[in-house]
Amino acid sequence: LTRVSLPFAVGQCGNQVGCRFWDLALREHAAINKKGIYDEALSSFFRNIDTRSGGDGPDIYKGKICSLKARALLIDMEEGVVNEILQGPLRDVFDSKQLITDVSGSGNNWAVGHKLYGCQYRENIVEKLRKSAEHCDCLQCFFIIHSMGGGTGSGLGTFVLNLLEDEFPEVYRFVTSVYPSGEDDVITSPYNSVLAMKELTEHADCVLPIENESLFDIVNKIHQMINSGKLGSTVKQNSLVTSSAGSAKTVQEKPFDAMNNIVANLLLNLTSSARFEGSLNMDLNEISMNLVPFPRLHYLVSSLTPLYTLADVNVPSRRLDQMFSDAFSRDHQLIQADPKHSLYLACALLVRGNVQVSDLRRNIERLKPSLHFVSWNQEGWKTGLCSVPPVGHSHSLLALANNTCLKPTFIELKDRFMKLYKKKAHLHHYLHIDGMEQSCFSEAVSSLSDLIEEYSELDATKGGPRTDPSRLKIAV
Repeated sequence: LTRVSLPFAVGQCGNQVGCRFWDLALREHAAINKKGIYDEALSSFFRNIDTRSGGDGPDIYKGKICSLKARALLIDMEEGVVNEILQGPLRDVFDSKQLITDVSGSGNNWAVGHKLYGCQYRENIVEKLRKSAEHCDCLQCFFIIHSMGGGTGSGLGTFVLNLLEDEFPEVYRFVTSVYPSGEDDVITSPYNSVLAMKELTEHADCVLPIENESLFDIVNKIHQMINSGKLGSTVKQNSLVTSSAGSAKTVQEKPFDAMNNIVANLLLNLTSSARFEGSLNMDLNEISMNLVPFPRLHYLVSSLTPLYTLADVNVPSRRLDQMFSDAFSRDHQLIQADPKHSLYLACALLVRGNVQVSDLRRNIERLKPSLHFVSWNQEGWKTGLCSVPPVGHSHSLLALANNTCLKPTFIELKDRFMKLYKKKAHLHHYLHIDGMEQSCFSEAVSSLSDLIEEYSELDATKGGPRTDPSRLKIAV
């Protein structure tokens, strides 16, 4: 049975990232699947439909590709981005049965997304969810792609998360959350983010937090490298970073495309084991089982290398060992944190390309002395090898770390929340929504404080004895 992941793109950012993801996934499969036959790799994210039967018939197995439809739900309370997708090059991959849109948007208000639209669209979402799930032989996990700062992504995104837990409690829930930067132009983003955090902490199995700032820095670095001529500076015409338009100039005009590509590549690497052959394939559920020793501490730091996958620049491929070193350097992280000087609970390495298990072991042994692992999980490494590399590369690596270094990010978020909350600024916009009480705010910030406290307790054990009494206390 093919292991299927069902992605949900919620809100403007979620749908823009989703759009890049589907685009890159199709390119990746097109580069590998030369015969045009619908195979297992394709079926993990796409259905093969005979459009003559109205498009909702059974998948056509093992036959020629007729019409691929992405397994996905696209949800946004403003039509703009979803309409762009429907008019763009991916229009044939989606149909109206997979879309849920409204016109007015959530006004950067978590309560409007979660309480108002949540109630209004619940039945519709459940119906489309069940329809999509019926078409999956073996539903492995749900992916939610959303941002934390706005109203729809944070509010309706976390509403969908709760809905998935109610409807399919046994299916793992992975969430890719884009966190706002300190200079965010949405004044209420700290409220939305902290309200969403409580839901993520309680209802997700795994969260990959990604910071806009880190993505912006990575894209800037790539541009500097291209412009300085250091990389041989030949950018391929249809470069992934320069969007499908081709010329490097379009990056300046649409900066988010390049940033969204990075997140899309993260998701491609994360799911490569489920789609392609490999000597050591890693099931997505194994990530959750191996990297999350305490149910609430399921936030993972991700780093991706090589980053010029994104720039599609003609550079000599990095030596393998260099790639492993890069994965543990801050330049390659999708969140601004410092795992090296914090405590690792566990770490996963997902490698693509022609890499041997011995290469993996050698590099883990080499890197290990410089990393602090929690005393009771010194061997906390999980590895996956997928033999199919990303397009245009000989190999790539995605590292996922469960590490206490996320604590400063959460502390900063709490501080930004408290600045507004102490003044009761903008609260009335939230409290006039049905079902939204002031207790929602106090419970959300106390949930975040508890999370920060759990990280602090673990930090306190760093370098301590090999027995860890606080482990049981946290696991409760």
